[in-house]
Amino acid sequence: MADAINRAGSLQNAPPSLIRLHRLVWIALMAALTGVGGLLAIPINPFSPAPITLQTMFVLLAGLILGSRAAAWAMLLYLLAGILGLPVFAGGRAGLAVFFGPTGGFLLGFVPAAMFCGLAKKEPVRSFLSVMGFCLVATAITLALGSIQLCLVLKISFVKALLVGVVPFLPGGLLKCLAAVSIYRFLAINKLLRL
Repeated sequence: MADAINRAGSLQNAPPSLIRLHRLVWIALMAALTGVGGLLAIPINPFSPAPITLQTMFVLLAGLILGSRAAAWAMLLYLLAGILGLPVFAGGRAGLAVFFGPTGGFLLGFVPAAMFCGLAKKEPVRSFLSVMGFCLVATAITLALGSIQLCLVLKISFVKALLVGVVPFLPGGLLKCLAAVSIYRFLAINKLLRL
């Protein structure tokens, strides 16, 4: 396989089966990294029932690296792993019940957020500010869906849901956007992403 990539110089000239395998490996890697990002969960009670994790950074990276369609598959694979009982949700939680709890909306927001962020993937690589804009909107999608579920499950007002589901995550969300954009642009500009 490595010989085929080296001879081709990139995956563009590689056999179709190798290209599909390469894409599947990246999808699985981004799903796994999203799960690993949830294992380091910092609770911020009493401010919010949702902890601070690195999951959203990997959601953004999945979109930026894979593009919309493959990023959606990566997030669906991640969610399926959690539903089937692998401890990949925040704090090592798992199971379908997490989706119906107060923080389930954040998880459901990963798919559209990754898809939206995937729209930023373009050759030549977009500017830092342009990619940052995509990441900020994708983060807003996740926070909005999370807040809606907080509102419904906890039976609180939407303003209260925003106070517990958005405000505590704004500084960290900005830092994760900056990190995701920086990592993506480094990999893309240095041609380390052969997708």
